[in-house]
Amino acid sequence: MEKKNFEQIFEEYKQQGKVQAKIEMADELSTGAEQIIAVRRNSDDDLIAFKTESGRELDYITALEEAKAGKIAHVDVIHRYGRDVLRSEPDGLKENNLSELPSF
Repeated sequence: MEKKNFEQIFEEYKQQGKVQAKIEMADELSTGAEQIIAVRRNSDDDLIAFKTESGRELDYITALEEAKAGKIAHVDVIHRYGRDVLRSEPDGLKENNLSELPSF
């Protein structure tokens, strides 16, 4: 029976995903969608506002609406806990996760 290097196979898979994610990110930005570059949190560590690359500061509800309309890149709107929730697109790139962005 062939011995497989599971670690290597998984690492190759992750690298392919990163390359594809960067291609998709570039495509998404070419549509005119803005990126979120910073976040604001409340005392409970909840995200409450977002700053875009053009300098716009969006409250949570406005960011949700714009994300649903495709105006904000690299985020998804999911329905959890009885409401819509904004989250980072699961693209395998840690550096663009909302939880990793600086505060403003």
